[in-house]
Amino acid sequence: MSEQKLLIGAHAPFWHTGDSITKKNLNLIIAALPAAIYGIWMYGMPALRVLTLSVGCAMLWELIMNLIMKRPISIGDASAAFIGLVFGMMLPATAPFWIILVGTFIAIVVGKQIYGGIGCNPFNPVLVAMAMLLLSWKDVIDFNAALVNYDFGFNMFYPLSAVKSFGASAVSNYNLHSLFMGKQAGGIGAVFGIGLLIGGVYLILRGYIKWEISLSFLLGIYITAYLFHIHNPEKYAIPLFHIVTGYTLLGAFFLAPEDSSSPVNLIPKIIYGAGAGVLIVLIRNIGAFVDGTVFAILIMNVANPMFDKIRPKVL
Repeated sequence: MSEQKLLIGAHAPFWHTGDSITKKNLNLIIAALPAAIYGIWMYGMPALRVLTLSVGCAMLWELIMNLIMKRPISIGDASAAFIGLVFGMMLPATAPFWIILVGTFIAIVVGKQIYGGIGCNPFNPVLVAMAMLLLSWKDVIDFNAALVNYDFGFNMFYPLSAVKSFGASAVSNYNLHSLFMGKQAGGIGAVFGIGLLIGGVYLILRGYIKWEISLSFLLGIYITAYLFHIHNPEKYAIPLFHIVTGYTLLGAFFLAPEDSSSPVNLIPKIIYGAGAGVLIVLIRNIGAFVDGTVFAILIMNVANPMFDKIRPKVL
């Protein structure tokens, strides 16, 4: 029997783009840095402590899980570092160390590694952690209580709490431009709207996030908030107030478009983003929580497999 050469075939594409998981995560981190640095500048060393501890703990949990599950060491791909950074950006500057330890454990171990690691998680790991903390230790992430000792010369009452408690009249106590420029209480890296917007545009131009999700997300919030406002302008805030407060811009560019938990086709991406935006306003206006961003995106994560069944017809 003569020798035969074994021919091995592979599916296209064959031309590597030059990108990598590490490169993408590093760009995500770079895009988030302006908002994170602003938070450090505003809150000082406490904010730096929260962010560095969050990034360090996330990478440590990742390393421990790699060793326990006998997988290749993956902390070098910067995924855990990015998860830790965004998680820390959502916390108040006074967050106790144990909340960071527990939160990063949930994000890395429960939200990511038990599903198989990067690319296998059905839910955004950061949001899984935040949801558990909000349900278990809501008072620790109450920005009004956590930041009561800070006074920067502007209104430090959490804007969404003010509207939730006192109606649309509370909006007059804030300046939308100032809110957009970061002069508000909130998460360390969630308040600097202009920084988050610049980071988001950078990621869109580089092709690292799905712009359809971000745009439909913001439009969903705007349109839903507008409908509530025209129905009862004395109770419900104007749309732009919802855009520049809370976790809105962090959600639009760094949470909702996460690859593993969001759709890949055009129509599903629009439905996913718009649905999350609608749910955020519904939770804020008539739900039990002050800011619905965490739970709204998680709900759409659950629905994501259903959305992805909407596909273009095969030619």
